[in-house]
Amino acid sequence: MPTAPKYRRVLLKVSGEALMGSQPYGIDLDTVDRIAADVKEAKLAGTQFCMVIGGGNIFRGLSAAAKGIDRATADYMGMLATVMNALAMQAALERIGVESRVQSAIPMSAVCEPYIRRRAMRHLEKERVVIFAAGTGNPFFTTDTAAALRAAEMSCNALVKGTKVDGVYSDDPVKVKDAERYAALSYHDVLARDLKVMDASAVSLSRENKIPIIVFSIHDRGALAAVLRGEGRATVIGESA
Repeated sequence: MPTAPKYRRVLLKVSGEALMGSQPYGIDLDTVDRIAADVKEAKLAGTQFCMVIGGGNIFRGLSAAAKGIDRATADYMGMLATVMNALAMQAALERIGVESRVQSAIPMSAVCEPYIRRRAMRHLEKERVVIFAAGTGNPFFTTDTAAALRAAEMSCNALVKGTKVDGVYSDDPVKVKDAERYAALSYHDVLARDLKVMDASAVSLSRENKIPIIVFSIHDRGALAAVLRGEGRATVIGESA
């Protein structure tokens, strides 16, 4: 008999870069399909899902601001990129029979629902996957912060962040071969050591709402379901390490 998931409701945060696959830019549909399949596998085990996807594979606000575009305008452009990614993920999920809804913090009624908390909660209760797009709807806030905010609003049991590596390291393991990998960290450790897991406001918001952050590799097939059972290779960030 399969092991029941430890978490009844989670928010999965995926970076926009994760959707690029091996491409230098844009959306790799094979990668999107694989992530959707992982979500379906974990969902069938009994976990309710909502998602936030970044937009860095299409447009990165900070980089554009550095090149001369007004920061607020650049951030709004980045929010629109997240809507494109959310729609791609919705299409992938529905191709494999997973009912889903996209809700955008910037209303665009022709393509998706506006973000309404009570409606989103109802979708989750009906076992739909809710994909939150356009960040918080405000410039100067990252999609990490949007993920922590929506996780709190949706009463999630965990914020699960899919990255390119299997946890949190003391340094970039791609560049530093002997970087130390942590199995567990406290919120304070992450903030005090300035570990580049999520931005400080996202970590602080998670700490205030006592939502653990689980960091795992989104590229390892089946890893999502495993970490939700408490069996996978990941770093868990909580009140104490």
